[in-house]
Amino acid sequence: MPLPASSRAQFTADLTICRILNGMWQVSGAHGAIDPVRALDAMSAYHEAGFTTWDLADHYGPAEDFIGDFRRRFAARHGVERLPEIQAFTKWVPRPRRMTRVVVEDAISISLARMGVERLDLLQFHWWDYKNDGYLDALKHLSDLQQEGKICHLALTNFDTERLSTIADHGVRVVSNQVQYSLVDRRPEVRMARFCADHPVTLLAYGTLLGGLLSEKYLGRPEPRGSELNTASLQKYKNMLDAWGDWPLFQELLTVLRQIADKHGVSIANVAVRYVLDRPAVAGVIVGARLGVAQHLTDNTRVFGVRLDADDLSMIEVVLAKSRDLITVIGDCGDEYRA
Repeated sequence: MPLPASSRAQFTADLTICRILNGMWQVSGAHGAIDPVRALDAMSAYHEAGFTTWDLADHYGPAEDFIGDFRRRFAARHGVERLPEIQAFTKWVPRPRRMTRVVVEDAISISLARMGVERLDLLQFHWWDYKNDGYLDALKHLSDLQQEGKICHLALTNFDTERLSTIADHGVRVVSNQVQYSLVDRRPEVRMARFCADHPVTLLAYGTLLGGLLSEKYLGRPEPRGSELNTASLQKYKNMLDAWGDWPLFQELLTVLRQIADKHGVSIANVAVRYVLDRPAVAGVIVGARLGVAQHLTDNTRVFGVRLDADDLSMIEVVLAKSRDLITVIGDCGDEYRA
């Protein structure tokens, strides 16, 4: 069954995406072994189901290579004229240092070669250290490469609102910023959403399911610890959850989400994704894909049939109001990477 029209978003004037993006962090090695053949088969299944947009990075293990292999297989089966159906959004995450034209161009050339493309659909840039303003030099060179046709659109990953403003003031046009955004982490609503409303910038949200914690699997269960947190995602988002509130409060949230999910005939994960998709600044939500290991295509499809009403949102807000303020605890979006 094809996805409804509501599953697509006009991301830019020339680029339409699926609003649930397939996240490829899970192939980086921190979530268990991935078999390349099974991974490519799974990528074909995702695409055929309508989930055509991929989020990856230069440092996600073989993610860029998988995109290149998938594109070649897709072209062989369906013809090169259909390759534009695939949207592949990669990232460049350099070590902060002097950003020369050669450094930047060499990095982009590697991604182009690995992905088997002449131009990157979207290059999402991350910078670890704001004390080093080399990120402005890097973005200048990336803008030049964009003008030369090697990058279609420029974007950011985990930049805070202050730096978004600085980048805009330097005349660099970015179309999106990828940030953590979930029922637990609503920091983008404090400052960044206003910036997005005032500028042509949207958000791509990750961490929306807290690595799987926002699911029936953890409802009514004791707090997971140690070896139970057996993926990088679970470890990362359990730490975020601990900053937000305690396990009993999280159980209260899961209980409310289960009630709402039952009302709509969907899953807790569906409600969690729908909530973030409905935020005004959000263009899409990235849901991790453990290619060839686990598949949630049928469940993800249900997101597009859910409409949360005022009662649903009120029930959720009662619980969220009891949590800690993550802006106070952590800071703005991305500050957890620069502590």
